Amino acid sequence: MKVTIAKVDQNLFSGDAISLTLPGSAGELTVLSNHAPLITTLNAGTVTVRTKEGEQTFAIEGGVLEVSRNEAVVVL
Repeated sequence: MKVTIAKVDQNLFSGDAISLTLPGSAGELTVLSNHAPLITTLNAGTVTVRTKEGEQTFAIEGGVLEVSRNEAVVVL
């Protein structure tokens, strides 16, 4: 699935991922390929992106996640 993690003035990650784990407002959630459409707010915590090459983590203070059409977009 395609994943984009961005701040208003900076793109932190853009690429293909196997999974995306985030601190959702109702608890930790993991997004996999072909996930159902979803929009949710995010709490402060760590976002983990797993790719074929490895894993990247990003500390966040909150944000919004939108998932649709095999794409996840995180706006911080």
